Formats: sequence, C-alpha cells, structure tokens
Amino acid sequence: MGKLTRRQFLRLAAAQGSGLVAMGALAGCATSEPTAPHSVLDPVGEDEMPLPEPRLEGEISLEQAIASRRSVREFTDESLSMEEISQLLWAAQGITDPRGLRAAPSAGALYPLELYVAVADGAYRYLPQGHALQVVTGEDGRQGLWEAGLRQGALQAAPAVFVVTGIYQRTEGKYGGRTERYVELEAGHAAQNMLLQAVALKLGAVPIGAFYDDQVQDVLGLPSEHRPLYLIPVGHPEA
Repeated sequence: MGKLTRRQFLRLAAAQGSGLVAMGALAGCATSEPTAPHSVLDPVGEDEMPLPEPRLEGEISLEQAIASRRSVREFTDESLSMEEISQLLWAAQGITDPRGLRAAPSAGALYPLELYVAVADGAYRYLPQGHALQVVTGEDGRQGLWEAGLRQGALQAAPAVFVVTGIYQRTEGKYGGRTERYVELEAGHAAQNMLLQAVALKLGAVPIGAFYDDQVQDVLGLPSEHRPLYLIPVGHPEA
C-alpha cells in the first residue's frame, strides 16, 4: 500500500470500521517530516484518527487485575493492536459520562492531563473528545524516550511507550497552591487505571518516573507547559 494522506486514512477507517485498522497503518498517515503538536485549544483537524470503541466488559474481574498487577519490564517483539491502544488510553483518560467526566478523577473536573503514545510508526496525542489520536510526529521516538529515561531497558523493549503529561495552568486558577498536589495525584489515578487495564488485556507494563523532563519534551516536541509526569512502557510480556 502506498502512502495515505490523513484524509484518505479517515475514509479508509470509516469504510472498514476503525476496529479493523491495525496500528501499522498509521505509518501511511504521517508526513515525511514531523508535524508540530497542536495547542490544546486548537480545533481537531484532518490529522485526527478515530480509535476503536472501548469495550466495557473484560475477561477478568477488577479484583483479579489488582491481584495480578506487577511491574513488567521485558516484552516480546509483538506490537500492540489498535484495540489495545484504544482500551489503554480510554482507561486512563477516556470520557465515561455524557457530561464529559472521565475515567480518572480530576480536581474540579479541570482535566490537566494530556496523554501521548510513541510507537514504531510515530507519536500521537490522545483526544478524549471523540476518542481519537492526533499525529504529533511520524518518527519513532522510543529511542529518544529510552535515552531520556536513563536508558532503562523497559523503554527500549516495549512496542509502545505512553507518556502522561500535566498542564498545571488548567488547575492553578482554581486551586492555587495545591495545584501541584492535585495534578500529580491525578496522574497517579490515570496511571493506575492504565496499569490495571494492561493486566486485563494480558499485557505487561511498568510506571517510570525517572527521566529528564526536558529531553522527553524535546523527543515529542511538546509545548513547555506540557510537563512529563510518567513514562509507561507497555507490551506483551515475555513468558
């Protein structure tokens, strides 16, 4: 298949059903040069790519997921599917209520978190409104995230690295001096949701907090106000 424009990709997804489009197809949607990330206030453009609908029932109970959760740092070469990426992002920040409320609690429902995912085909920002991905760059940023994360093996081995960032200004206007506490508590809520969802999907994951913030921002081309809080490599665990 030749390169697809973003508009062609959206038409293909609509024709085939977004659940049938593999993550590898995203490579055809990215331009040859990295694109600048959009402001959180920008309207969604043609670079929006719909994700498969998240499911509301799994194969194991919440109690089983809690009991089974362990930090996993070694993965097979198998990529994550679009369905798996969709489910992980939804568990962390998906909209779960008609009023716009999300899967993780947020002080004042201000939602300061922004989620990104880096895979072989590029890096993408999660758009909770519409449950979609937005192209950030067509380059594989995982090597850069590995270097930013003190060269921890899990970051190099994982087929996908999720990045949780916080925009503190969204919370600061209402909560002032307690902003830092509230934003970072929320990042913990979202990360735990993702870790438990990984278990439910029979995936492995590990939360990483040791990294150089400025290097993570450089790798993904993030605005300065998007402060990295977590790196979460996810993949299929080695037996």
